[in-house]
Amino acid sequence: MEDAEELDEPDDPDDPAEDARRARWSAVGTGAVLALAGLAAAVLRATGGAAPALAAAAYAVGAALCALAALLGARGRTRRAVWTLVGGVMVMALGDQFD
Repeated sequence: MEDAEELDEPDDPDDPAEDARRARWSAVGTGAVLALAGLAAAVLRATGGAAPALAAAAYAVGAALCALAALLGARGRTRRAVWTLVGGVMVMALGDQFD
């Protein structure tokens, strides 16, 4: 019965394992949202006709990097996931400059 009582207690905010879990899920969620946004931007640029193809390609590559970051975050590689997210957003920003 002690185990059931321990599960009902609130999480300790100073617990490093809880911090790591929160960081993993933040990386996964942010990577997924940015990947979807980049994919949507790539499709809009590709079907718009007025934008150069390089802009759509940059958005697609940035979206792929953000999806990779979500995968890395899910596997517990949060530091690599954050840097991959930064790289993906930078590539998408570069695609915005081509537009």
